[in-house]
Amino acid sequence: MTNLLKIVLVALFAFSITACNTMSGAGKDIQKGGEKLENAADKK
Repeated sequence: MTNLLKIVLVALFAFSITACNTMSGAGKDIQKGGEKLENAADKK
């Protein structure tokens, strides 16, 4: 394997891990927002 190919593979792996963490965090944020809307609707 050439050095360039190794660098590209490592970079792709690093970006994929970061993307998963970002999507997980975004999902949690959206879920919290939905819970707040639900609680506000229940209070009325």
